[in-house]
Amino acid sequence: MSLVYINGEFVPAEKAAVSVFDHGFLYGDGVFEGIRAYGGRVFRLEDHVKRLYDSAQAIMLCVPMTQKEMAEAILETLRRNNLRDAYIRPIVSRGFGDMGLDPNKCKLATVVIMATEWGAMYGDLYEIGLTAVSVAVRRNTPDSLPPNIKSLNYLNNIMAKIEANIKGGNEAIILDAQGKLSEGSGDNIFVIKNGEICTPHTLNNLKGITREAVMELAELGGNKVIEKDMGLFDLYTADEVFVTGTAAEVAPVTTVDGRKVGSGKPGPITKELIAAFKKLTLSTGTPIY
Repeated sequence: MSLVYINGEFVPAEKAAVSVFDHGFLYGDGVFEGIRAYGGRVFRLEDHVKRLYDSAQAIMLCVPMTQKEMAEAILETLRRNNLRDAYIRPIVSRGFGDMGLDPNKCKLATVVIMATEWGAMYGDLYEIGLTAVSVAVRRNTPDSLPPNIKSLNYLNNIMAKIEANIKGGNEAIILDAQGKLSEGSGDNIFVIKNGEICTPHTLNNLKGITREAVMELAELGGNKVIEKDMGLFDLYTADEVFVTGTAAEVAPVTTVDGRKVGSGKPGPITKELIAAFKKLTLSTGTPIY
């Protein structure tokens, strides 16, 4: 029986609940993180907790515990569930309020932490490659709802995923309002051409922690990563394409909008980065026990 952390208490999963008057439920008013644990270590825990609090700061949401207390609560949730390899979801919502929009009516934020066993998100597609499709849904503009706020309102991403499902893709390619490459429905995008690794600036997409780790690994391997504006043409003519994310890890993309990427198989640089990332996750992180 798994246990869920809710406001300082551990509750059986089937009894874990928040009020229907919580503004996280009513309006998607809150923030969250996705974190992974590998072999008894939590990967980049401090970075994830900091990003959670940055998202909260951006929407003027007061988290009722320190970052250190949050990190310890995450570790304790893993211990209570006897987990070593897991996906962890800390959530901070605005809390109990009334039916109106005003966040000032919510006196105390709600904190929930869930953890579950988690394997390879895309199964054998890491060997074959993902099929990606561009979608009509555009990424939220930074001046309306900045993509770097990892908020509970994920409808923009979900609408993109719905469209990708309809079109038969494993992942969506989302552009911004200007037609520039943004991200996938839940991951960052990298494009390789003539040995050069490129990725979009993070103004129109999430500052991914896996993205950051992969950029570091690429540079350690002698491949500088360039952040620049790109469009569908860059994807259609790429030698290799891959996506990164906490859930997805590092996953190759071998088809974009029906066009074969490179040889149509995961490329050599992508495979090197997949191996390097796996090694990194198994050798670093915050110990759980």
